[in-house]
Amino acid sequence: MRVNPLARRWHLLTAAVALLALVLQLVLVVDGAAVLAETARPALGLRLGRFVSYFTIQSNALVAVTTLQLARNAGQDGRGWRVARLCAVAGITVTGLVHFFLLRPLLDLEGWNWAADKLLHMVVPVLALLGWAVFGPRPRIIGRTIAWALLWPILWLLWTLVIGGTTGWYPYPFLDVDEKGTASVTTACVGVTVLFLVVFALLAAVDRTLAAAPDQDS
Repeated sequence: MRVNPLARRWHLLTAAVALLALVLQLVLVVDGAAVLAETARPALGLRLGRFVSYFTIQSNALVAVTTLQLARNAGQDGRGWRVARLCAVAGITVTGLVHFFLLRPLLDLEGWNWAADKLLHMVVPVLALLGWAVFGPRPRIIGRTIAWALLWPILWLLWTLVIGGTTGWYPYPFLDVDEKGTASVTTACVGVTVLFLVVFALLAAVDRTLAAAPDQDS
């Protein structure tokens, strides 16, 4: 089938911006200029471990990997691929929403920290969501795909709470059991899960409603 060159360019742009954002944030963490909102500066190994623990970092990494593959083959398909692609699109959407409504008011960033924050939480989500809506490929979302994709955020929440309960460190303030209490954190976890289900449902509806994006394999 005919290849839409704009689709590949858009996916490549999205991958490049996501990689740039990740590298910039990593450089800031390694340099110590951004210590992931901590008052004390942990050892480098601990900072790197915490860096990859952020859902923001994981969702941006998924976007980078999946859009880079779509830049090579815009009609990519397969069961595992569908789950990975849905995780990327839904995950980065939730990342943007949670940041905008819950975390952005708490931040006071400037310079490169501000730039990395905006790239990770605003620019990449917009690029990824627009690219998915305009270029697909679709249809790709069924109930089984959603069920498998939901495992990632649930496992991430469980892992985060276990690690937080052991070390006292939580990547996001609304998950801090010590500060917020069990009831508040439980409510937050339920809210995040519901948000994911809503995003999955909306993406599935759009996936069915919009015209099929042709496989662009060549």
